[in-house]
Amino acid sequence: MGISTPVRVSCDASGPAGRWTRRLFKPLLSLALVAAASAAFGAAPARMKIGTTVWIGYGPFYVAEALDLYKKHNLQVSLQVFSDPALIASAIASGAIDGGTLTYDQVIGQVAAGRAQKVVLPIDYSNGGDAIVADKTITRLADFKGQKIGFNPLSPSDFLLTYALKTAGLTDKDISPVSMTPESVPAAMASGQMPIGVTYEPSLSQILGQGGGKKFKVVFSSKETPGLIADVLVFDAKTIQARPVEISAIIGAYLDGLAYMKAKPDDAAKIIGKFMGVTPKQVKEQLSGVYNIPLAEMPKAFAKSADTTSYYGSAEVIGKLLLDKGQIKAIPAIEATMDARFVTALTKK
Repeated sequence: MGISTPVRVSCDASGPAGRWTRRLFKPLLSLALVAAASAAFGAAPARMKIGTTVWIGYGPFYVAEALDLYKKHNLQVSLQVFSDPALIASAIASGAIDGGTLTYDQVIGQVAAGRAQKVVLPIDYSNGGDAIVADKTITRLADFKGQKIGFNPLSPSDFLLTYALKTAGLTDKDISPVSMTPESVPAAMASGQMPIGVTYEPSLSQILGQGGGKKFKVVFSSKETPGLIADVLVFDAKTIQARPVEISAIIGAYLDGLAYMKAKPDDAAKIIGKFMGVTPKQVKEQLSGVYNIPLAEMPKAFAKSADTTSYYGSAEVIGKLLLDKGQIKAIPAIEATMDARFVTALTKK
């Protein structure tokens, strides 16, 4: 929405007639100014606060913020960075933020707990960007038994570890969990506090780069489970109903950011690197561990399918894991976790 061009009014205010005109014009001018101010206020950009974390897959949002790609949509967005991704969902529920970037397993947990939080945009799925790393003495998942493992509870790292343990015939009871944020894992492993950690980029690269790249290695990663760790943009159902225009604008700016990354990868890498605190070269390396879903493929995430890149397929696996861990009491209806209206509208254009 553009700003209206001011209307210029000319008036000869000299002489007795001019004084009369001026007396009449003053209240008219006041009314005009009030009307103009009201119009300007109505045209002012809407504001939204979005909770997020430092994660390579959220690059399009970082680009959109740096280049103010929201402006053409008459929107101002403030990214609120959380060091603990587990806190974003509760911040949405409390109204401290308008929406946030979560992983789909978190959404299932929130809906199972009675919170009406819905996916409006499929962002990416991790393709190696989340991983379980260990020192060189540990060669397979079976070696995890009895070991200290550092990870963030009730987070994607927790979910990935649970899935990995299950494939090896182990459970959470077979390990000694050490609670810590993803950013704390590199230092804890470097100090020798624990031999195994679960984290994601950029912390993952920090660990793998220690000791000249010879000290730690990836034992299991999201590359082996495509679609299971899926990043999504989430809003409360009431916010979706109340602010559909703003949500559509955020999605539009995100897609503009994604297009910029494709068109100008070097410039985008500099922007993302500045936000994440890494070099442009590291940004490009980390991007290989994530798949940002293009608009044309987004409807597949909402479509019924057994494939884990569909929420229906991944929810079946995720729901059972969360249920077995006691993190949810029942698997919610998949339809309650999503709202495809915005993606559907965009793909029909």
